[in-house]
Amino acid sequence: MGNTTKRFGARYGRRNKAKLAPIEELQRAKQKCPYCNKTAVKRLAMGIWHCAKCESKFAGKAYTV
Repeated sequence: MGNTTKRFGARYGRRNKAKLAPIEELQRAKQKCPYCNKTAVKRLAMGIWHCAKCESKFAGKAYTV
């Protein structure tokens, strides 16, 4: 389990938090832009991504580009 699931404390169980940790770690990591191939894409909202280099905003998957 990562640091992202510590906010839940004793709630929701160990197994659920263990499944959630890698997903949140992946969604918060910078992703590769499909337009300029730079690793500068951040998630704005579910399915909405923004590249800091080429300033493109596009739709993608919920947790990864």
